[in-house]
Amino acid sequence: MATETKVVSNGAGKGCCKYSGPGYATPLAAMSGPSEKLIYVTALYAGTGIEKPDYLATVDVDPNSPTYSSVIHRLPMPFVGDELHHSGWNSCSSCHGDASADRRYLVLPSLVSGRIYAIDTKENPRAPSLYKYVDPKEIAEKTGLAFPHTAHCLASGEILVSCLGDEEGNAKGNGFLLLDSDFNIKKRWEKPGHSPLFGYDFWYQPRHKTMISTSWGAPKAFTKGFDLQHVADGLYGSHLHVYSWPGGEMKQLIDLGETGLLPLEIRFLHDPSKDTGFVGSALSSNMIRFFKNSDETWSHEVVISVKPLKVENWILPEMPGLITDFLISLDDRFMYFVNWLHGDIRQYNIEDPKNPVLTGKIWVGGLLQKGSPVKAVKEDGSTFQFDVPQIKGKSLRGGPQMIQLSLDGKRLYATNSLFSAWDRQFYPGIMEKGSHIIQIDVDTDKGGLSINPNFFVDFGDEPEGPALAHEMRYPGGDCTSDIWI
Repeated sequence: MATETKVVSNGAGKGCCKYSGPGYATPLAAMSGPSEKLIYVTALYAGTGIEKPDYLATVDVDPNSPTYSSVIHRLPMPFVGDELHHSGWNSCSSCHGDASADRRYLVLPSLVSGRIYAIDTKENPRAPSLYKYVDPKEIAEKTGLAFPHTAHCLASGEILVSCLGDEEGNAKGNGFLLLDSDFNIKKRWEKPGHSPLFGYDFWYQPRHKTMISTSWGAPKAFTKGFDLQHVADGLYGSHLHVYSWPGGEMKQLIDLGETGLLPLEIRFLHDPSKDTGFVGSALSSNMIRFFKNSDETWSHEVVISVKPLKVENWILPEMPGLITDFLISLDDRFMYFVNWLHGDIRQYNIEDPKNPVLTGKIWVGGLLQKGSPVKAVKEDGSTFQFDVPQIKGKSLRGGPQMIQLSLDGKRLYATNSLFSAWDRQFYPGIMEKGSHIIQIDVDTDKGGLSINPNFFVDFGDEPEGPALAHEMRYPGGDCTSDIWI
């Protein structure tokens, strides 16, 4: 364990009122929070051919600021080759009732190197600093875990991190790493013999005493790029793992079958009393609703299907949409998801979770945009492509990937890097030209999406060369970091 500085937790205000911890008392209260002014973005050189450290970029998203729509700070990691990916917080709205809790550290798991960084964002929110990191050798020695992915804060002050395999990249070694509030390794979270088949994302809903995790694949497979044969060989997942919370016992294994190949991101509805949520199946390109039955078991159903498109000049005769990220507005009214290969972002009204209604759709990249060699083929044999607008004179490259929504639900941000090995395979152009962030204005009354023409952050112009941008976080929390209890 390497430590840059030692920071004493800020307990200011302790005991002054019932709720004075981080975040908000309810999801609806969060919607009335302040507008975002900064976004922290994981940016990487791992896998690009540029031998520089990955970094955390601070982006100015305040339209009244002179540095609006630009990177204002870069915090490089101390090593090369990490592959920064997702991020989380040491403390969030699940700790809102704890006056001693403090949302201070952004947690950055490195998917390839296995390091887990803790970044201090409180000292100077516009210029975060490294607090410490957890060494991957220590993680492996104490728990057998490697390839950390998703980090969620717990009401206890601990931090839970999903890990996708063992040091050799076997999925069989995957599970959940429990860290204490100062990032010391405690143990594996799940009970012995209760590890998932594959690892990826997870979400917990304490009032229903349940945590559910999803399945990507074996690191030794996905780190080399995507090979369809690896799916047939059983190196990718199609299951949900239902755990007792906080006990860590696997209560149910849900096989999604062919309709749920590569189930990636998972979200319960934000209302902590609700016993339903969604998971996005990337390869099958289905949105799947899961829900609790009267006997305390869980079931699932496909509620949205993105049909594959027949194509020419591509590696396969049909192209899936590839749903790689989605989120739910804090009032549980709208769902947004991306089709990374097709290139569209969609908005659905989910007030009736069983019957989502498409209310908005916008093309912001993809392999089928005009000018691409790849074309979609209609039933009559004619071909077509999609119009993708330029922003500030720049063509949109890659496909929409990670998304983040403002607290009030009116602004949606999107990056375009999935994972460096897959970026190189499917969108080699962003290796040369870098990622970008775009912002989409959202109509929350009637539904609808439109591009903000004044916002474009070009990671092709970075000082050390074109970089890949992945997940985004607001300093005060957001709809994919915070869980209510």
